[in-house]
Formats: sequence, structure tokens, C-alpha cells
Amino acid sequence: MSRARQPPLVTGISPNEGTSWTKVTIRGENLGTGPADLIGLSICGHNCLLTAEWMSASKIVCRVGPAKDDKGEIIVTTKSGGHGTSTVSFKLLKAEKIGILDQSAVWVDEMNYYDMRTDRNKGISPLSLRPSNPLGIDVDKGKIPLKDLEGMFPGVSGDFTSENFSATWYLIENHSATSFDQLRQAASNLKKQATTKNEGSLAYVKGGLSTFFEAQDALAAIHQRLESDGTERVEGSMTQRLENILNRASDTADTLFQEVLGRKDKADSTRNALNVLQRFKFLFNLPLNIERNIQKGDYDVVINDYEKAKSLFGNTEVPVFKKVYAEVETRIGALRSLLLDKLLETPSTLHDQKRYIRYLSDLHAPGDPAWQCISAQHKWILGLMQNCREEFINDPRGESAALGAIALDLDGDTRASALGRIRDTASLKRGVSLRSQRPNTWDHEAPQQVQFVEKLSDVVIGQLPNFWKLWISYVNGSLFSETGEKSGQVEKSKKNARQRQNDFKKMIEEVTHRLVKLVRGALLPSTLTEPELKLYGGWERKSGLTGPWLTQVIHTVRIIFEALVALEIPNDLLQVIQDLLLELRHNCLLVTLQHTKEDVRSLADKEDWVVDNEGVTSLPARFEQRMVQTLQSLKEPMETKPGEERRAGSLRVSRDTPSHPPLHCVCLNRFPTLLSRPLTCVSVCAWCIDSMSVDLVSPDLFSGVQEDFCPTPEQRLLIILSNCQHLEKHTFLNLAEHFERHGFTGTDKITQVSVQAVKELDESLFDNYIERKSDPIVGSLEPGIYAGYFDWRDCSTPTGVRNYLKEALVNIITVHAEVFTVCKELVPRVLTRIVDGVAEEMSRLMQCVSSFSKNGAIQARLEINALRDAVSSYLLHICIPHSYTTTHLLLEELLNTFKSSMQLQLTCFQPSSVQPVKR
Repeated sequence: MSRARQPPLVTGISPNEGTSWTKVTIRGENLGTGPADLIGLSICGHNCLLTAEWMSASKIVCRVGPAKDDKGEIIVTTKSGGHGTSTVSFKLLKAEKIGILDQSAVWVDEMNYYDMRTDRNKGISPLSLRPSNPLGIDVDKGKIPLKDLEGMFPGVSGDFTSENFSATWYLIENHSATSFDQLRQAASNLKKQATTKNEGSLAYVKGGLSTFFEAQDALAAIHQRLESDGTERVEGSMTQRLENILNRASDTADTLFQEVLGRKDKADSTRNALNVLQRFKFLFNLPLNIERNIQKGDYDVVINDYEKAKSLFGNTEVPVFKKVYAEVETRIGALRSLLLDKLLETPSTLHDQKRYIRYLSDLHAPGDPAWQCISAQHKWILGLMQNCREEFINDPRGESAALGAIALDLDGDTRASALGRIRDTASLKRGVSLRSQRPNTWDHEAPQQVQFVEKLSDVVIGQLPNFWKLWISYVNGSLFSETGEKSGQVEKSKKNARQRQNDFKKMIEEVTHRLVKLVRGALLPSTLTEPELKLYGGWERKSGLTGPWLTQVIHTVRIIFEALVALEIPNDLLQVIQDLLLELRHNCLLVTLQHTKEDVRSLADKEDWVVDNEGVTSLPARFEQRMVQTLQSLKEPMETKPGEERRAGSLRVSRDTPSHPPLHCVCLNRFPTLLSRPLTCVSVCAWCIDSMSVDLVSPDLFSGVQEDFCPTPEQRLLIILSNCQHLEKHTFLNLAEHFERHGFTGTDKITQVSVQAVKELDESLFDNYIERKSDPIVGSLEPGIYAGYFDWRDCSTPTGVRNYLKEALVNIITVHAEVFTVCKELVPRVLTRIVDGVAEEMSRLMQCVSSFSKNGAIQARLEINALRDAVSSYLLHICIPHSYTTTHLLLEELLNTFKSSMQLQLTCFQPSSVQPVKR
């Protein structure tokens, strides 16, 4: 057996007080399973079941009857749950009784009353008779669109008060998800309502049956009386008298109730006016609401209200409505002007621009707001770019500020810091920022031209992407809302975009050409015509840029180019920027190589003549370092980024130069000149040595020489020779590796030419040094040989090597010490040339002697053998004259005596591993 349901429980009633026949809504729990389950309902002790309408198990609607109690409970009784309880109560208000002539502030319920003046019943509004739920089950709205229902059931309606009511439409619209059992219950409810209606009518007729009989008897009596009086005079007939009585009664009633009826007519008019105001309060309040929402910026609300008012009252013929709607149109016109001003206002974000365009399209603004915005943004971007130039041209800092930022010195770090600030380009498609953080001192260090290009890049990268995206949105119609799509504005926009495509292309071309000309005016003024120089030039008072700063400019322009390429702007619109990049790279190469040339030339002024253990000063290292810096700084200009491929044809560099060679040709043609620059430094040093031979102690000859070390001219020649040897064996080879590492190919010829030039200079300087050292020694031989009127044909027995040869050897030892102190590797080369010169001179002098005596031959053989044995490590060939064999023992004895006496001096001519002392 199933468990019994819980008794009904009333937990709420609304309203909780009122007069008789007040309609109330009762809420609670277990209020029945359906209309048939509800068998009792009492409020304040009065049975209200006849007016009850069961809505659900938690809701019942009814009217309060004329109960006796002023306050009481609400009791619900059901078949399934029995007698219920209540947690709330209802207070019954007693209606105040008034006379027929008393004024009252209570509206009379005129749902169905009899009008004696019109002799007809007042009609009841169909909406007032419409039940909220005719089937008596829960309404379950489906998701079928109204348009689909209209297409499925043309000419009918789902409103059951309509003459074209369709039950199928009503069921699909309100009960598409209702179960079959619930629909069966709904059918039962309809049958019950029909039965109740029929029974109520029959009971009404039965209850008034006696009254009907009495009325029929009265009418029959009146009929007989009228027939009996039919023969009497008209004036005196009962009918005439009855008519007169009724007319007098009517006049008396009109007199009595004229004021009351007038007030009632006035009240009806007022009530009708209030009903109109209440019903159409949306329209009457719309002008004020529009003004308030405009002030708050709620443009979407304004547009929705305007569309609603336009659909309801746009074609109205009612004067009052037309007047109010005209005021609405006036406010909307002011809103269109306000939104257009905001749209054309600069600067503004892309989001705001799209929003204002959508608002104007929804408000059906005249013209083409989107194109007006595009044109305004185009003019604004051009103005910003031109203002950048004016700002820097009129900068009061002038030339001095720029000069302080571009000092060129290898010991300084201006260009190094500039190279260090070169930023890595970020990918636009990943949404990463295009720029790395710059130091706070950037604006104070960078030249104005560099800052100008940076400012231009900020303008272009900051504004042109939004400008391009706005055009793309204009082309694909994404600027409009759903309302615009329905009204055909999207197709109209696409059509206008196709017609204005060439105009927009000209806008982009104008922006890119303006950018290129402004950059050319600042960095490449020679490529502009005279009229263009007046508009974009004016940088003559500014100092020229160095290679690193030009590299920074190239990097910045490349960032602009990559940003525009990421927007998928056609390549033909960006070709002018590619041309500008190529010319900037070419100019950067020329400037960098020219500055490198000047820097290498100035290295001679920084020579300090301090050698290391290898006899090399810092000059070769400085030169190699400067060349490596040049190669590093040329990496950015020489590199060809994707999308920078050169078109067929030549690009101009100036008005007088129609074309220029490729970049790698420029570098390869210039590097031999740069590599020969250290030879210029060496030549300058050699020239200084020649000039110093006049006054070796002049303190102003070399400002770079250290105070504690002042080498002689011969020592400086040796240092220069050592540097040349280091350049040939190490520096040029290292530079060749750097060339290959930085992508320069075909540099073998450059290295060969440079090495050959170094060799030629080395030979020239070496001959100069040998001439300085060898000539005095060689020149002293002949006077020394014939000192004291020495005669080879008449001389005494030899007693040893004469002093002239000893002095010559001591002088050679002095040269050896000087060379060994500077560069040990130069010792064999220098001593070989000097010893060969001495030996050649000794052979010549011996060959000039016509004849030797026995002692003369021994003396000549002794001295030649002594020279040969002393410098045998460096002697290539010597001519020995004829001597007698009988004197061999004497010759050996004298030669051993010579070697023994000069053993310490002759030691320097032997191979040694002792390293030279650093000076």
C-alpha cells in the first residue's frame, strides 16, 4: 500500500490583506496533485473553492469572499493529503459604505456593469478573461524560434484569444517538452472546466426560475391592460402616461446625477490618460532617458531604446506620439554628432574606433563613418611624423649636444655602448614587445638623428598597425553589429571598401614614402631633390653619424619593416623601405670603413714604443682589435634579412650617382686599403726617425712615448721591423680567420696584397737600418788596416790580431746587443747582413793588395780566420788569400791567443736561449 501524501501547508499569501473579492496568490507545500484533487479552500472562514484556480502543487490563485472574520487562516483541503494547516493569515478589510452622491477615491470595479444611458452591458477586455494557464499544467517553453513557427503555420496564431487560434502552435510553443501523461491530465482539466461552466449556467437558471415566472406574469398583465386601452385616446392612454412618467423620471435622474456623472466622465478621461501614460511611458520617458544614458556613456542602451521606439512609433499618426518621437530624433541626431566627433578625435584606440563606428552604423548615421575615421587617422599619422622632424630640427640643444654624443676614440666606449644597445627584434606574431629597455641616458647620449628615427619608429609601429587593422575590419565588415548585418550595412561596407581600395593603397604609400623621405632627409640628404630638402631636410647643422649609430638606425628601420611585414601589408607598398634599407646599409659601410681608415691612421700617434718579450709593441694588437671591431660593426649592415632582397635594377645613392655596387664588393674593395693603413703608421714612424736624427732628445717628437723610456732612432727602426714581422706572420692571418668567421669570402687576394705591401716596407726599413749600422763598421776597416802606414809587403812578424778588427767585432757585438734587446728573432737577419758586409769589404781590401810578404800573408790569414771563426754563425762566404804552410803552427797559436783574449765578447755570437729583457 502506498504511503499517504503529506497534508497541505500554506506558507505564504500575496497580498496578505484586502477587501472582499481581492485576488490573492496562495503558496505552500502539497497543495494538491491537480485541480480535481483540490476539494476545499477557506480564507478567514469563507469558502473560496468556487473561485480557486489550481496552478501547481505549490501555488493556487483565488478571490477572497465576504467573510465574517476580519482575520483568519488559509486552509487548503485535498483528497490526497486531507485537511491542511497554515503558517500565515489574511486580514480582511471592510469596504466603506458611501452614498450615491458621495465622493470616493476608490475606483469602482467595472468588470461587468449595466449602463442605463446606453442600455447595454459594458464589455470585458479579452485580456482580462484570458486565463493564465488554460490547461492547468506546468508550462514548458521550448526553444523553437518564433520565425520557424510562423513558417510552419502561416496565417494562424498561438494566442487562444485570437480568431485564428491554432492549438498545434500553442502546444508546440508552450508544451513541446511536456510528457504524454501531463497532456492527458490537461485534457481532463479542459473537460472539467467545460462541465463546471455548463453546470454553473444551469444552476443560475434554476435559482432564478421563480423570478422568470413572476416577470412573465407581469408582462402578460401589462399586455392585457395595453390591449384593453387600445381604443382610448392616445393622450389619455396608459402608455402615454407611462412614457411621460418615465421621461420625467429620467429628467429628474439627470438633474440629480448630472454632477456625479460629470465627475465620473472626468474621472474616466483622467483614468484613460493615466492608462495611456502608463502604457506608453517608455516613449514619453525616452527623451530624458536618452539624455541620461548619453551622459553616463551607455550608448548601447540608447541604441536599443531608439530601435524599439522606431519600430513602434516610427510611422505613427497620433499627434502626441509624433511630437514625442520628433524629440527623440532630435536627441539621436545630437548623439550622432557627438559620436562622430569622438570617432574623429585623435589619439584614440582601435577598440574605441570600432565601437564608435558600430554605434554610428546602428544609429543609421549619414555618410560612411568608417572611411571618415580612416581618413582622419591617415592625416593624423602624417602630422605626427612631420612634427617629429620639427621637434628635432628646432631642438635648442643644437650642435653641441650632438657633438658630445658621437666622440670617436678607440679608448672610449661610445660606439661600444651603441652596439651594445642594439636590440633583438621580437616576433610581432607572438605579441612580444618590439623593443628592449633603453638606458635612461639614451636620449642624452644618442645623436639627434638617431633619436629622430627612434621617434619615427614609435609613431609608425604604434599607429600604422591599428590603421591597417581598421581597414581590414572595414573590408570584411566586422565593424558592424548584428543589427547592421540584418540591415545590409555589411554588404554596403564591403562594396565601399572595394571602391576605395586604391585610395587606401595611396594612403599607405604616402605614409611609407613620408617615412622614407624623413629618414633620407636626416641621414641621406643627397638622395633628395631640392624641393624635398625644404620639406624633409634641415639637418645641415647636425653632425654626421658614425658607423655604430648608423647600424642602430638600420636596426630601427628593420624593426619598422618587420612590423609592417607582420601585418601582411603587400610587398609593393613596402618596397621603398627595402630600398631605404639597402642605401642605409651602403652608406653605413662607407662611413664605417672611412672612420676605420682614419682610426688606423691615428694609431701612429698612440705608439708608446714599449715592446713585449717578442719585441712587438701594442700597435699591431690595436690595429687587429680595430679591424675586428669594424668587422663586428659591419655584421648588421652586411646581413640581408628575409624580405630585403633587392629588386632588379640599381638604387640611387645621390642625385649625381645613379647606382652603387653590391655591398660585398664595397667591403672587398675597401679592405685592402684598410689593411695597408698600418704601413702608413710604420712609414710615419720611419719618417719621424729620420727627423729625429737631427735632435734625439727633443721631448715633443712623440707625445705617446712613456717618460721612463725613450728609444733611439735605430731602436725604433728595429721595433718597427718587429711589428712588420708580426703583422706578416700573425696579424694578417688572424684577420683572414675573422673575415671567414664573419662571412667574408674571397679575401685571399686581400691578404696577399697586404702581406706583399708589408714585405716591401719591411725591406725598405731593413735596408735603412743596415745602412745606419753597417756603413760605419765597414767604413772603419780600410783606415784601420792601413793605420800606422802598414804595408803588406814589408811588415814584421805577426804578434796577434790588430785592433781595427777587434773594434769592428765590438761594434758588431753592440748591434747584436741592440737587436737582441728589442727582438731576438731579428738577430740572425741583421747580423747576417752586417757580417756579410764586413766580410765582403775585407775580401775586397785583401784582393786590392798586389802582393804579400810572408809576414803580410800570415797577418792577412790571421785576421780573416779570426773574423771567420768569430762570426761563423752569421757568415756566408769570405775570400781567404794564399799563405805558406810553414806558418800554419804560428797562425794557429796566434788565433788561439785571439780567441782566448776575446772569449767573453765572442760568446754573444753563439746560439743562446736567453730571452730579451722587456724594456
